[in-house]
Amino acid sequence: MYALVEDNTITRTYNNPRGMTIGGVQYPQNIHSLWSESDLNAIGIYTVVYDDTNKRDGDWYINTNQTLAFAGGVVTASYGTATAKKIADTLWTEQDNTDGFIPEGESVGDVATKGLKTIKKEIFDRQAAGLLAKYDWYVIRNTEASTAIPSAITDYRTAVRAKCNSMQAQVDGAADVDALAALFTHTITDGVQSKPLGEWPTDPNEE
Repeated sequence: MYALVEDNTITRTYNNPRGMTIGGVQYPQNIHSLWSESDLNAIGIYTVVYDDTNKRDGDWYINTNQTLAFAGGVVTASYGTATAKKIADTLWTEQDNTDGFIPEGESVGDVATKGLKTIKKEIFDRQAAGLLAKYDWYVIRNTEASTAIPSAITDYRTAVRAKCNSMQAQVDGAADVDALAALFTHTITDGVQSKPLGEWPTDPNEE
């Protein structure tokens, strides 16, 4: 991104090189590739420097819009202080009811907006359901024909449910958004990847 600075004030920004009139002089587009940065600066054109110091992971935080500032001969685009996303559900309130915001079929106390904890736990539910689904036919056959379910399958299905419950309990126990994010942060030390939540049980067909 480029910025045009006139009288120490940013008057225009643009993403791609373009021709423009500055101080009554028409400059062609190719000055951006032919001129040095200092030559461009001399007529008020600056390449924007991005400062991501305050930028946080968008999965967990809501970042502000970038703001531009000119100081010390540099145009900087920076973020303000990010706001942590809510980890708990937001519920419909009596005031929402009074204001007519609650959709038909929902009531005061129902979930209006899911928090990060609920969203992450629902992911685990879907993953567990997918792992169990491939062996559901054993359960159906047992119900319909009384055919025994192999112990390896029964143990696996039990382990999947237990693992899902364990991961969801860890999510529920996170005190704040940073603690929650840490559960999903994988690090590699000495070539070994660390997964705070651990792994799903090994599929019996993959052992």
